[in-house]
Amino acid sequence: MSESQQPGLAYWSGEGGDNWARQNEFTEAMLAPVMVPLIAAASAKPGERVVDTGCGCGALALALAKAVGPQGRVLGIDVSPAMLAVARHLTPPEARAEFVEADATTYAFPRAGFDLLASRHGVMFFADPERAFANLRTALKPGGRLAFSCFRTPRDNPWATAPLEAAYQVMPRLPKPGPEDPGPFSFADPTRVERILGSAGFAAVTMTPHDLSFDIAAGGGLETSVGYMLDIGPASRTFDKGDPAARAKVEAALRAGLKPHVKGKSVLLGAGIWIVTARNS
Repeated sequence: MSESQQPGLAYWSGEGGDNWARQNEFTEAMLAPVMVPLIAAASAKPGERVVDTGCGCGALALALAKAVGPQGRVLGIDVSPAMLAVARHLTPPEARAEFVEADATTYAFPRAGFDLLASRHGVMFFADPERAFANLRTALKPGGRLAFSCFRTPRDNPWATAPLEAAYQVMPRLPKPGPEDPGPFSFADPTRVERILGSAGFAAVTMTPHDLSFDIAAGGGLETSVGYMLDIGPASRTFDKGDPAARAKVEAALRAGLKPHVKGKSVLLGAGIWIVTARNS
């Protein structure tokens, strides 16, 4: 699949990361429901040292920095310089958080230096997930914890599939990703996740489903949701950005497809996630 169809390292370190950094405020509002169960599962304690992999613009890292307090430390790692710039800008002076531009698959972490590995939807895009998690595990102390969120199946996530199906009314369907391809739903299968984590040396893997609701307008109304989906949502990959006529067709299709989900200034659609936990064996 092309990078425009299936985000990978080059996408997130370039155009994809740039777009997410620009839309950070909106995206954080939309993804806010994920934070509650994820932070509860991570259970960061005062004084702990934490790695946030795929930290993006730093929301989870900064929340964990509050939890670990002045005696703790959070290391955020991401491949996107644009998103890391936002994270550093948003970090208050007192926060014990630092951010590194690097690939978690190859970064030389201090061995056994951390109590917790965490990620909010940052692990599904690893090209070689076994290798990435094996490298991340080198950062964990014996008995150290892992906690991350990821999406369940497309069927469980109409926030992503409804706009895409609307766009398919006027655009050809994108190639279907393979079951092992990196992407937003690559960790939907519990058997695969357990295999990956087990191969990397983790034990006591648990996967807890949570059904959430995403406001894909972030309180801005229908037109805001249409604009967001045209910019970086799943439907944005169905048309050539340099073709105004194609964009206009998708825009109209999105407006019609999303209108039934409008509730006041919100556009509410379901989101199904896993909260995954494990321990360093």
